[in-house]
Amino acid sequence: MVDVTVMGAGVFGLSVAWACAARGAKVRVIDPNGVGAGSSGGLVGALAPHTPENWNEKKAFQFESLIMAEAFWAEVELVGGVSPGYARTGRLQPIPTARSLDRARARAVTAVPLWQSKASWRVIDVAEAGAWAPLSPTGYLIHDTLSARMRPRGAAAALAAAVKARGGEIVISGLREGKIVWATGWQGLMSLSKDMGRLIGNGVKGQSALLRLPRANLPQIFADTVHIVPHEDGTVAIGSTSEREFEDPSATDDQLDMVLARAVAAVPSLESSMVIERWAGVRPRAKSRAPILGVHPLRNDEFIANGGFKIGFGMAPKVGQVMADLVLEDRDEIPSDFKLTTLL
Repeated sequence: MVDVTVMGAGVFGLSVAWACAARGAKVRVIDPNGVGAGSSGGLVGALAPHTPENWNEKKAFQFESLIMAEAFWAEVELVGGVSPGYARTGRLQPIPTARSLDRARARAVTAVPLWQSKASWRVIDVAEAGAWAPLSPTGYLIHDTLSARMRPRGAAAALAAAVKARGGEIVISGLREGKIVWATGWQGLMSLSKDMGRLIGNGVKGQSALLRLPRANLPQIFADTVHIVPHEDGTVAIGSTSEREFEDPSATDDQLDMVLARAVAAVPSLESSMVIERWAGVRPRAKSRAPILGVHPLRNDEFIANGGFKIGFGMAPKVGQVMADLVLEDRDEIPSDFKLTTLL
């Protein structure tokens, strides 16, 4: 008998499955498209925090998840034997104006209590960052030590391997038994919107690219709304677009070319690097822009874990924990802002 069936083998579904299996539950994950087939099979893998100011439930939840991440991914790799490509390598951001420089310095002060001295947010001179530093009009950068990176496909594969190592099943079809968790991405949000008769969420397309460039131990860069993320396998991921309207969810086009151009403008040393892959996919975005976690509003013993959007991998460790608390122990520690009732 299966205790928990998870519908969807993206990062939220697999994280919930892993958290439940780690507590001894018999788990089945069902996804007709396989592991990481949706936006969880992308390229970028930037685990980056919100700014340390105007603190709220969403920022606190994400902070806790990012702090949990190192131990979380280490255990997943140990149990399943597959590397997620995780490393907490930090992040650099150029500071474009004197006003934004003042704001960055103010955030360095508020980061100390909000981040509990577990990570830092500093303003540094570009010279301190060395040759990898992005261009900055003010000559200064933000350097935070909370940001981390992982390979999305590697992380999904690592979670799947760990779930199986704990006795779980991952199949393309099968019976839904026990308690049901729906983690079915943007199409699941669209279906839920139809069922509820109002907009709950939809999909936002993103395009990204992978460059052949060995910069494994260097921090990621966020410049001109573009993520530039070095990975441990000798690649650098560049992304992404945010497209609310699209015809082909998996097609790349000139919008990605513009993202690549902005990346090169920020870090000129990228210009000669070979593009080895172009990718497009659709990310699940809830109307509230926060994840949707909790009980299903229409079905008994069923639950929802969806809406990771751009921060799904960063939220995943904590999402798995609170969903396992709810599903297995009927203990609800989910922030009120994440509950579907906030959208109704």
